[in-house]
Amino acid sequence: MNQLEMKQNCFTILLSIFCCLTAFTQQSTEVYLAELKQENDYLRIDSIINISNNEGYDNQPSFFDNDKIIFSSSRNLQTDIVLYTIKDGTSVWITNTPKGSEYSPLKIPGKEAISAIRLDEDGLQRLYEYDLKTGKSNIVLNDLKVGYHVWYSNNIIVCTVLIDNRMDLVVSNLKDNTNYTVQKNVGRSLHKIPNSNLISYISKAEESTMVNSLNPISLETKAIIPLIDTSEDVCWTKNGNLITAYDKFLISFNPLRDKEWKPLFEFKEKEVLGITRLAISPNGKYLTFVSKDVPDKIIEKQVETFNARDLEAFAACFSEDVVVKNFPRDTLYIGRKKLKENYKAFYKKTPAIEVKVASRIRIGSTVIDQEVVTIDGKQNQQVAIYETDGLIKSMSFIRDSETTTNPEIIVQKQLDAYNARDINAFLNFYAEDAKVYGPSSELRTDGIDKMRKSYTDYFESTIDLNCAVKNRIVLGNKVIDEEYITANGNSYSAVAIYEVENGKIAKVTFLH
Repeated sequence: MNQLEMKQNCFTILLSIFCCLTAFTQQSTEVYLAELKQENDYLRIDSIINISNNEGYDNQPSFFDNDKIIFSSSRNLQTDIVLYTIKDGTSVWITNTPKGSEYSPLKIPGKEAISAIRLDEDGLQRLYEYDLKTGKSNIVLNDLKVGYHVWYSNNIIVCTVLIDNRMDLVVSNLKDNTNYTVQKNVGRSLHKIPNSNLISYISKAEESTMVNSLNPISLETKAIIPLIDTSEDVCWTKNGNLITAYDKFLISFNPLRDKEWKPLFEFKEKEVLGITRLAISPNGKYLTFVSKDVPDKIIEKQVETFNARDLEAFAACFSEDVVVKNFPRDTLYIGRKKLKENYKAFYKKTPAIEVKVASRIRIGSTVIDQEVVTIDGKQNQQVAIYETDGLIKSMSFIRDSETTTNPEIIVQKQLDAYNARDINAFLNFYAEDAKVYGPSSELRTDGIDKMRKSYTDYFESTIDLNCAVKNRIVLGNKVIDEEYITANGNSYSAVAIYEVENGKIAKVTFLH
């Protein structure tokens, strides 16, 4: 199985409903820029840089021209538009709307102006024009609650309009002052298709999410290709290749010669995690995209705000439906509201507390911290496992416990036997009723007999098998290993939590 296939369970990209956005619930994201070099199916991406470098929400980039990018960025509890110049690497704010926020900026054809969705404090959400020379703004579409848009010409806009809990595709003619609904239930990605008179949009009318084309004049639509999983962000290269992304991968499809999506590029940078909102410069030399903020940042912020006893800022690091539990499956409570109540009571009865991170393992969107907790001068250790998606969506604690054996020795010996592919020596370190769990706490293997069958086949068929420990945390009877595994020519990272009881490994939980 290659790395692309292993990422099929990629994160779900949620439909953005602007009226639900606030400074505390928007995901922390960053806008990136990369040099793009492509010849036929070959793609090279160089010089990847973060061009937003701003705490909070930075999103929805588009090219103003070949040297400038515009995107939405949060500041002072509002979202304004930033213009970034590639040549000299500078950024300037081009809007300032204290009683509202702007989203999804685009260059207006033939004008030194941009259009953007403005969400006002009174709840109105309308498409505005902003003159870059005068700074003045005026409403473009007054009667439509526009979610996303693309300019087809000076007078024709194709947009998605919010209707109840869905978005509909609408063609608006500014000259005739008409709005025509082409299709109900569509996605957010709208683009002009190069070398054509067509627009691409995302159809959600059927069971699958489909990339469709639209002729805004004749209103004819055609299916191009289904998207993979829940991805709904696409862009087009100059030579007519359709590109989409999920997680750290770019894949492509050429409507003229391809029958399915093809792997194109994998981002190796740790900072790039969960790619969305793709755009390519008019000359095809640059790619801009959005990545979720690296999980470390939100974890560090919650540690910092916890130590500062800033309850509001601390709670804002967690999703509304955060799950707090003791590892592995003992749920303590659910929800940010309950979290605030519990920590408020905790602060009240705990005058002095400090948490320091002694070591950290990060793999994908999972962060595992070994923490030293000092309460009223007394120290103890714990491990916190954070699952993130811009905010912390789950937090699991592993408490310190007494043990009569050294679990690290046992875990290391089974690892040595694993690398030697010695099935008897390997299983000698496991209990007869040993259980192996997956990332969602699903039981994968129950009992040593079933382990013997599966691992015997695996050892015999995997000549290049090797597991190297990159990082290890030992707490009580538990050993947490960050592992780098090579098997059948492929290499990948994983995290395993071993629980040792009575001198044997009783449970193993794989987090990734």
